[in-house]
Amino acid sequence: MSTQQQDTREDQPVLCDISCEACRADAPQATTEERVQFMTELPNWQIRTERGVDQLARSYSFKNFRTALAFTNAVGELAEGEGHHPAILTEWGRVEVCWWTHKIKGLHRNDFICAAKTDAIWKGLQ
Repeated sequence: MSTQQQDTREDQPVLCDISCEACRADAPQATTEERVQFMTELPNWQIRTERGVDQLARSYSFKNFRTALAFTNAVGELAEGEGHHPAILTEWGRVEVCWWTHKIKGLHRNDFICAAKTDAIWKGLQ
């Protein structure tokens, strides 16, 4: 990586440090370039398409149901705080989280922000 590229990356805030913005039905979806940039901070997430809508998805593993449920509740608190809500499937030892923006039927910057914050919650429980 060149020094100029490194300086540019260091000047950009990490996704975890950014707050979600209010999203309208006419808000633009994340561009291909933005997706590539954001995904560098989210190596364990996948972009998948469900019913024609791109979503960010990741599964997390836990030692038991209690910890999985604590994680689910913490992600729920994050969602309420950001005003942005994922699909969450909680099972014994596993939680799947999917972020997408319902209003625009696709991925917005907010989804990547919330995915990074979800990773931070998971790391805090380890």
